[in-house]
Order: sequence, then C-alpha cells, then structure tokens
Amino acid sequence: MTTSLPPRAGRRCHNALNPLHSTLYFSPDLDREFGALGLTDPAAARLAARSAPLGAVGAGTVAATFYNYRWELLARHLPAVWETAAPAAVLDARLRAVDATLRRLLGEEAVASPEMAEAAGLALRAAEACTRHARPLYSANADLPVPEEPHLAYWHAATLLREHRGDGHLTALLSAGLDPVEALASHTATGKGMAPRWVLGTRGWGRADWEAARERLRERGYLDADGELTEAGARLRGELEETTDRLDAAPYEHLGAAGVERLTELGRGFVAAAGAAGAFPADLVGKG
Repeated sequence: MTTSLPPRAGRRCHNALNPLHSTLYFSPDLDREFGALGLTDPAAARLAARSAPLGAVGAGTVAATFYNYRWELLARHLPAVWETAAPAAVLDARLRAVDATLRRLLGEEAVASPEMAEAAGLALRAAEACTRHARPLYSANADLPVPEEPHLAYWHAATLLREHRGDGHLTALLSAGLDPVEALASHTATGKGMAPRWVLGTRGWGRADWEAARERLRERGYLDADGELTEAGARLRGELEETTDRLDAAPYEHLGAAGVERLTELGRGFVAAAGAAGAFPADLVGKG
C-alpha cells in the first residue's frame, strides 16, 4: 500500500487523541452525571457510557463489540441498565460529563482557544474518511450529531477515530488468534497496556483467567517463564499494530501529512495538560 505519510504517523496521531476520549472513564463528572440518572454502580455507568450509541443493547452485543470484557460482568448490567436510563438520556449525560471534564482538566482558556477549534476541525476532517462496514462502534457514534462547541466536537471526533481504529484492531486480534484475555495479557506484557489490577478490576476476569491466558501464551512461545514477551511475542504485537495501522490508514491519508502532524502536536498538548491535571490514575499502565 502506497502512502504519503511518514511511518506510523497515523498511530502517533491516534495515540495523541485517544487518551482525551478516555479521560471520561476516570472522571468524577461522569459519576455525578450518571448518578443523577440512577446509574450509581461505576461498572454499569462506564458500560452504558460507551455502549449507548448502539442503543438498548444486551450483553451479547457489547461482548462482541468491546471484545475483552467477560460476558458474565456485562450480563449483570446489560440490558438492565436501560431500564434505569434510556440510551438517549445516557448520551446527553455523557456529553455533559465530557464538557465538565474537559473544562476542569484543560481550563476555560484552552477550551475556548483557537487551537481547540483548529484541532476539532482537523480531527473531523480526518474522520470524513472513516468507513462504516464492519465497524460497529465507529458507525454507531458516527450516527450521532456533531456537537457545536469546539471542545465537544473535538472529543466527538477523537471518539470516532478511536472507535474506527479499535474496530479494525479487533479484526487483527481475531486474525492472530488471540482470545480476549490473551489479547489483554500480551498487551500488558509490552509495558504499554493496563496494569493487571486495572484489567481484572474493569473487565470482569479473575486472576485464574489471567494466569491461564499467560500460560497459553507461553505454550505458543509468546511469553517466557517470567511473563516477558519473547522475540516471537514482540513480533506478534508489532504485527498486530501494523495490521491495525493498515486498516486505519484512510482517515490520516485523507487529512494529509501536514494535517496529521499538526493534529498530533495539538492532541499531545491537550493530553499533557489533562495528565498534569490528574486525568488518569498513576498506576494505570504497567506490567505489575
């Protein structure tokens, strides 16, 4: 595939935008807004926040589209959550939570800045080239209206680009033959994924599931006796990202090299500010 972009430019841009989307899931503003709807269980609130664009779906649909959640966890909350708050109400509350979160983390000056408006325009431009087929989470979010305020439009566009890449990544995981827990464990072994306690605390898996997945990865030659990636394991994770890059190339090719570079620069600035303001737990990422 020919490309006008530097190697991994789209991935770097994704990595600069995706964390801003993810600030929502660690935000007290989400707890407040969703609590007002009656969604006081943090797991239920976060499952509803991400799945609401799909409609009043059940555990099966979310297990398929989220990939790495245990079905039993999902079934405890879905579809029952929609009896407490309809998807439309959840989406409204989600946007209010995003508004409050970004204003708190970035400050009013950044929210109203020309740079925010520029970032929103660039990200929306990139998202014009996203495709719907076999992209359920992207496609569901693409059905939502673009918010008028630039910081909300930027978050919306970052969400579109995140879910577009994520949907493609699931295709890569299936092709590589990694089941949900193997995918999580091998990612954690890179040092760039969630730490095990966060994986187990949010995805519904137990320690026995985690250790069994690590053992299967050892048997396949992807982890060594200490749980570190072998050469084959590192190659597998690299190939997964390269496949995902290929499946996710269109938005960044559409935006062009200069636009991708500028959007990456702006996105990194916003994420750095959010991180400095305490957007994420200090122990979220790591092998331990």
